[in-house]
Order: sequence, then C-alpha cells, then structure tokens
Amino acid sequence: MKSIFLKRGKDESLRRFHPWIFSGAIHHISEEPQEGEIVQVFTSENEYIATGHYQIGSIMVRVLSFENEPIDQHFYEKKLAIAIDVRHRIGVIGGNNNTYRLVHGEGDNLPGLVIDIYGTTAVMQAHSVGMHIDREIIAKALKVVMGDALQNIFYKSETTLPFKADLGQENGFLLGGNTDDVATENGLKFHVDWLRGQKTGFFVDQRDNRSLLERYSKGRKVLNMFCYTGGFSFYAMRGGAELVHSVDSSQKAIDLTNANVALNFPEDKRHEAFAEDAFRFLEKMETPYDLIILDPPAFAKHKDALRNALKGYTRLNKKAFEKIQPGGILFTFSCSQAVNKDQFRTAVFTAAASAGRNVRILHQLHQPADHPINIYHPEGEYLKGLVLYVE
Repeated sequence: MKSIFLKRGKDESLRRFHPWIFSGAIHHISEEPQEGEIVQVFTSENEYIATGHYQIGSIMVRVLSFENEPIDQHFYEKKLAIAIDVRHRIGVIGGNNNTYRLVHGEGDNLPGLVIDIYGTTAVMQAHSVGMHIDREIIAKALKVVMGDALQNIFYKSETTLPFKADLGQENGFLLGGNTDDVATENGLKFHVDWLRGQKTGFFVDQRDNRSLLERYSKGRKVLNMFCYTGGFSFYAMRGGAELVHSVDSSQKAIDLTNANVALNFPEDKRHEAFAEDAFRFLEKMETPYDLIILDPPAFAKHKDALRNALKGYTRLNKKAFEKIQPGGILFTFSCSQAVNKDQFRTAVFTAAASAGRNVRILHQLHQPADHPINIYHPEGEYLKGLVLYVE
C-alpha cells in the first residue's frame, strides 16, 4: 500500500477526525498512487494516522478509517451494519415507510458513498473514484448485511463521478434487475425513476418536511414550485388542501408527478400540474395561493457560484412574497452546500423586506436523521429551510 506523508502540523484536523486531507497538507508521496487507490497517511514524524481513498484535486484523501485496518468486504460489512442499526434506532425502517437513506457519505463514515433504499431495491451512488472502484465489494457487503430484505442493487453514478477521471461509467444493476418502481413513504406511494431521475430517483431528504407541510395544508390553496416528482403535492392533498398546483420546467417531472398523484388520489380533481419555468409562472399567476413551496435545485454547486446563487434565492423568494395571500405560509429551501444557513436566511429576509411584507419564522428546517452530519465534518449540513407566516 502506498504512503502519503503530511507536512509538520497538518495532522491536527485528522486528530479531530475530520475525514478530508487537502493537497496543501501533503509533504510527499512515497510512490504516486492511481486515483481511487487505498493509501495510508503518516504524520511528519512517521506516525500512522489514517487510511483512505486517494484522489486528484484539492481534497486528496477521503479518510475511511483512523485505525490501521484493511479496507475490504469485511470493513464495508461492519460500516453498513452500523448504518442499518442507526436507521432502526431512529425509526425510519419499517411500519408504513420502506424508503430511507442508508448511507450518507461522511455522515456514516463512508465519504463519497450514498445509498438510498426503496423497498427491496438499493440505489448506490459513488461521488469519488475510490467508491466507484470498490462498488462490487460494497454491493456484496450490502447483500450480506441486508439479506433477503434486499433483492436489487442499482448503481447510478454517471453524473456524480469526477468527469476528469474519464471512467466511462454507465448506470446499471449490480444485483437483480427488477424495475418495479413503487415505494412507500409515511403510507404514501410514489414511483421512483432510479434509471433516469435526479439524485437516486427521489428526494428522500424532504420526508420530515413533507410531513410538516401536511399539517399546514388543510383548506389551503397550495403551489408546489420545482415539484420534481410531486412529493410535497400529494402530502398536501392528504392534509386536506383545497387545491394543489405543481410546477416544474421538465415535462418528464410533470408526468411523474401526475402518476404519483394518481397512485394515491385517483380521479382527484384538486390537483393540476404545469410544465413551465418557475419565474415565468410566478410572474403571471392569478390563483390566490396561501401556501407556497419553493424547493429549487442547488443554485450553487461550488463557492465560485455563491454570489449569483444568493441573488437567485432573493429574486425567487421576493416574487413569492409579492404573490402569496395575506395569512399565507411559505416553505422555502436551499440544498446548495456552498450556501450556509446565515447566507440563506439573509437572502430570504432581504426578499421579504424588498416585497414589503411582515414575516414570522415558524420553523427552521434541515435534513432528516437518516442524512446525519458527522460532528467532525460540519460541511455535511447542506439542506436549509424556513417555514414563514406572511401577514
């Protein structure tokens, strides 16, 4: 195994169990490793400190273990068993829910790996070359720890791997091949497009926030912007909304939204969906909505885009504040990791002031418990949300 040696004093973050090693911390490498290869890391005093995946870029090592142990199938079985135990303990497995995130990267001490469960299917996503290389042994480990509860593993990493790695990756099944795509979340059914959909096919991270929305929906006219597969929409309908309109720029997303609504509320005339640009729809809308959901895709995927992203959040929320009815409720979100909570709140507050509306914060929202944040890796907090009462 190849070795990486740190500069003097650059081991401090690792002693605090931060799972990233940046290129500027590295003094020298014993022999140049291949991208994705397992490497051992040593301090400037030749003391072993970590083992991880090597990669090309500013983050040069993603730490898998702070113990000197082999990274093999047994290692992944151990980590996955812990992740499953956590999900049992927080209550997201079983009952009327068979959809949850099993592995959330650094939050589950497996940086670069995401696994979402939809019924008997696991959708696995690699965000690092190392996890891509290890995908087969991870799949075997996952089957061992889940047993008969797991029948299919779909690998979906075409768009998440570093493009410069030039891996020629194609999505496909590592186990099984069943394309039955109906899963259950809190008793509601939905189609999962893990073949062509965004992320792993559904936004599992909004489960708790959708449940909260359900409590506020009774008797309201609801607008679900950037609806994707309509998650917030059918929760609003179960909550007793008077009407629900879903908007997304993608016709494919609208078709899936309509299919999901029909799956739960067949022939229900309260719902209508529109394939249209969000800003254009908000500009011309005439329906007096008194509950609006703004859940856009990430406006900033990296810090270079931060300034424009904040302008985008301000503009979007300002338009919603201008249009929402008095006494209305706004659910507004940012999933941009580059935008922190304070920056997002400032953008929303600026929008409220610019629109001249009096606004109260009812809830401050975040990602659910099956998307845990490693206490030593605060960068893992990405989902921010506010529920606002607008006079």
